[in-house]
Amino acid sequence: MANRKIVVALGGNAILSSDPSAKAQQEALVETAKHLVKLIKNGDDLIITHGNGPQVGNLLLQHLAADSEKNPAFPLDSLVAMTEGSIGFWLQNALQNALLDEGIEKDVASVVTQVVVDKNDPAFVNLSKPIGPFYSEEEAKVEAEKSGATFKEDAGRGWRKVVASPKPVDIKEIETIRTLLNAGQVVVAAGGGGIPVIKEDNGHLAGVEAVIDKDFAAARLAEQVNADALIILTAVEKVAIHFGTPEQEDLSELTSESAQAYIEAGEFAPGSMLPKVQAALQFAQSGEGRTSLITLLDKAADGIAGKTGTVIRG
Repeated sequence: MANRKIVVALGGNAILSSDPSAKAQQEALVETAKHLVKLIKNGDDLIITHGNGPQVGNLLLQHLAADSEKNPAFPLDSLVAMTEGSIGFWLQNALQNALLDEGIEKDVASVVTQVVVDKNDPAFVNLSKPIGPFYSEEEAKVEAEKSGATFKEDAGRGWRKVVASPKPVDIKEIETIRTLLNAGQVVVAAGGGGIPVIKEDNGHLAGVEAVIDKDFAAARLAEQVNADALIILTAVEKVAIHFGTPEQEDLSELTSESAQAYIEAGEFAPGSMLPKVQAALQFAQSGEGRTSLITLLDKAADGIAGKTGTVIRG
């Protein structure tokens, strides 16, 4: 049987717990790498993608705190690239060491990835993704006038800048990723949803102030590398309906029909499980024999063996 190609989407909890220091995040990824190496030992080819929400938020705060004429803060697309690079390095290093400990000879490469979005995506009109610090209403008005950014009230906690969250259309470096994969390398790509870029009229790509949902980017990546499976690793072992109530029911399998019905019934929280189920469903429906799995990081190997997790079939 040929090696399975698997895209693994790491949740933020695989990298950052309560300590945001570089050392703590590197230590968390050492543990994460041990679980991922189990899949490699099975003979699977891995492409790994990851979140960067807390990291890019912290980096943005650092840039804003030091912002001056001589040291201006960077725009969001550059901050996404910087976190792709730093998390990519940590993950590369942790995986290389874990592979060495297991006596497996494989290289690991991370690709700073541009993800093309549609400049006419309605998300650029309906800004929805909050980023950066909280402001009072007065402070937000001053910031908005100064920068032209949009600010919205966020769940009674204050005002925050909001940016677009467009859907990923194309992975620019897909041929590079395929080449590395075909050479037997473990590839880290499209971290944090990738760097959002739009195609201009002359064909050039330009970075934009936006955040791409990492689960949708993982699904698009999985489609474009013709993966056999997409594994979305999160904070729960199985997807549940009636979550957090006495009637909570964990689901071992979802079909297209049942997933769609639960989505329409509002069973999954918009900022939490909903994009994961939607992305998993999108990939499962994108080709014959493709499946998605949602489970815990430390259950990944059991999940791919069919012992646990929620499987989504098209």
